[in-house]
Amino acid sequence: MNMKISKFCFIILAALLFMAPAASAQTQFVGADNGNIRYMGRVNFSNRFAPMMAYPGTTITACFTGTSIAVQMKPGSGYFMVGVDNKNYRKIHFGERDSVIRIADGLPDGRHIIELMLATEEYQEQAEFYGFLIDEGAKLVDMGKDDRPLIEFIGDSMTCGYGTEAADGSVKYDPSNSNFFYTYAAITARELDWRYTVVARSGIGACRNYDGNNDAGTMPQWYDYTLIYDDSQKWVTAGNEPDVLCIALGTNDFSTTGCDPELYRTSYEKFVRHLRGLYPRAKIVILSGCMLAGESLRQQNAALDAIYDTLRGEGDKEIYRFDFTPQDGSLGYGADLHPSKAQHRKMANELLPFLRRITGTK
Repeated sequence: MNMKISKFCFIILAALLFMAPAASAQTQFVGADNGNIRYMGRVNFSNRFAPMMAYPGTTITACFTGTSIAVQMKPGSGYFMVGVDNKNYRKIHFGERDSVIRIADGLPDGRHIIELMLATEEYQEQAEFYGFLIDEGAKLVDMGKDDRPLIEFIGDSMTCGYGTEAADGSVKYDPSNSNFFYTYAAITARELDWRYTVVARSGIGACRNYDGNNDAGTMPQWYDYTLIYDDSQKWVTAGNEPDVLCIALGTNDFSTTGCDPELYRTSYEKFVRHLRGLYPRAKIVILSGCMLAGESLRQQNAALDAIYDTLRGEGDKEIYRFDFTPQDGSLGYGADLHPSKAQHRKMANELLPFLRRITGTK
């Protein structure tokens, strides 16, 4: 049997099973290919009935009528943040035995908005979205064109939200204690009320991944693909050009011994030039993160300043530099000494006025 047809049959079967008498009301299945579903971020639509996503922050939004809604995904799709009508956001988990999760019941009859955001990295399993289950007779409603500015964040574990929900820095990383929703990037996009795209992977660098383990490839090697570690589809930049592009790479390059600052500078500069070729009108902001200190931070900033000076000197007036305040523990730590929720909030508070100034946004 054709794999796409097989997948489609599975989706319908699962939907029918969900519509059993145990449900609180008769429901109907609305597939992932419905034109009124809005996707934000990098999504692979090779199978329109089961679009795949891997980067945290990838978001699915829909306006629906009726009083209830459930979400169906491939079992093992991981952790998501979900909210209805822009409130009461909570974290849900599609484990290996979970396909359908009921999100809301007993809503006032009328129109509602559901937002489903991938909270963690799913580069191994790749989350797959199958669709929604809504009241019989209800429907998805056209939300219109989303023409808000687009900001893209390129980064590593800091941008991914690694360990943000951990109690303190002694806790080890686990997807259950990580959440992009609380990162500087997510907070910044929400405060600006902009669309956003995330291209980030824990442990990745500009020329050197954490501890020099480059076997899987660095960010410049994977940026052009829709999903990291999946070379089956190139990302289509046309129509997805960011207005602002923030790059935060270097913590992994410098966090352990062995980084060559000059190789970092040349690799990073080459990557920025590549991005400029893709997005000639974007404002590109080169960031230093909050996790490095001492000589490592000095070397990173020297390299980033040199890149900024070179490109500005060549006439690129839409290149910018920004440095976060290094963390000192006063706001606590996330897992493995990564930024805490409070630290991410501080980072967003630092970045927001800078972005508002360079974009003329209030």
